[in-house]
Amino acid sequence: MKSFKYGDEKITDKEILIAVPSMIIGVGVLSLPKQITETTTAADGWISILAAGLFTMVMIWLTGKLAASFPNQPFITYTSTLVSRPVAMFLSFSYGVIGICLAALIMRTLTNIAKQYLFTQTPSEMIALAFLLVVVYAVAGSRAGLFRLNMMFFPIIFFITFMVLLFNMRWADPNNFLPVFQSDIRGYLNAATDSVMAYMGATIFLFYVFLVKQPEKTPKMLALGMGFPIAFYLIVFFLCLTVFGNVATSNMVYPVIELAKRVEITGGILERIESLFFVVWIMAVFNSTALAIDTSLLALQPLFKKVSKEKILFTISPIIFFIGMFPEDFKELQDFQSIFGIIATAYSYIMVIVLFIIMKVRGVGGSG
Repeated sequence: MKSFKYGDEKITDKEILIAVPSMIIGVGVLSLPKQITETTTAADGWISILAAGLFTMVMIWLTGKLAASFPNQPFITYTSTLVSRPVAMFLSFSYGVIGICLAALIMRTLTNIAKQYLFTQTPSEMIALAFLLVVVYAVAGSRAGLFRLNMMFFPIIFFITFMVLLFNMRWADPNNFLPVFQSDIRGYLNAATDSVMAYMGATIFLFYVFLVKQPEKTPKMLALGMGFPIAFYLIVFFLCLTVFGNVATSNMVYPVIELAKRVEITGGILERIESLFFVVWIMAVFNSTALAIDTSLLALQPLFKKVSKEKILFTISPIIFFIGMFPEDFKELQDFQSIFGIIATAYSYIMVIVLFIIMKVRGVGGSG
């Protein structure tokens, strides 16, 4: 069966804007309040979340500015202009590996949560395989279709999440914000590090700007899109803190899921909204995983020009599955997440900064 081809494979500025929260908001938000409250006192963690978000906003603007300076040129083409061709190939290959590992991490985290809360009797391997097959089917189709799926899922995800947050307001206790500014510098820095990793995925747009119809608008759209995850993370953090308190939040594995489990609509069609929350959350994770795998394809295809997109996809899919299932327990998964998050985030941001500096020093780049 032939896949459907869109008449226009280009991406609009609105689609690239919505792709930012679609990529960033996924599994990380579920445990972010726990990670922040472990190293900060009361509500002090909001400073780290905001600071990390603003830093990521600057980085995603640099990402857009760099790629938009070479309109209609894919990543490996404009990086070959800035550095040598072998270096550009290495950078592209390394980003393909990052995309594979990121997809594996997201898949495994979803599998653990789904098994704990939804499919308690189903083997983890079957949950992971079912999810991965659906994502692979989507990625095998139109690239523009992925961005249009983001546009379709985005309002649904935010509406249901807003409902969950709204219904939890009655349990909010403002006294849990106190005392203020009691954390030490190390606590703020540790929380900021966790927050930066929660914003991971911002630099994938190095590979997508060449598809944008009006690339000169891309840096602004990416920065505006980054505002959604920042605001969302802050609201979720504040609500978890006011409902559960700092100590209770720090001792929960997934505080956001616990918020959803508290909501009850008596006499309604859905007496417990957590089932609906899980549905829309899986939609959000689907978006993140699909973009991560598609980024890997964009990074690897130029290195294997004679190999079709489908063959590369069907080759990396088992690799994603086996990497994701490699951690034997939750502790190993956390270690993998921490190590990979630090390495991938640092590598990606350093790469963007170095390439941007080279572009400015050499004075290359057409527009943007």
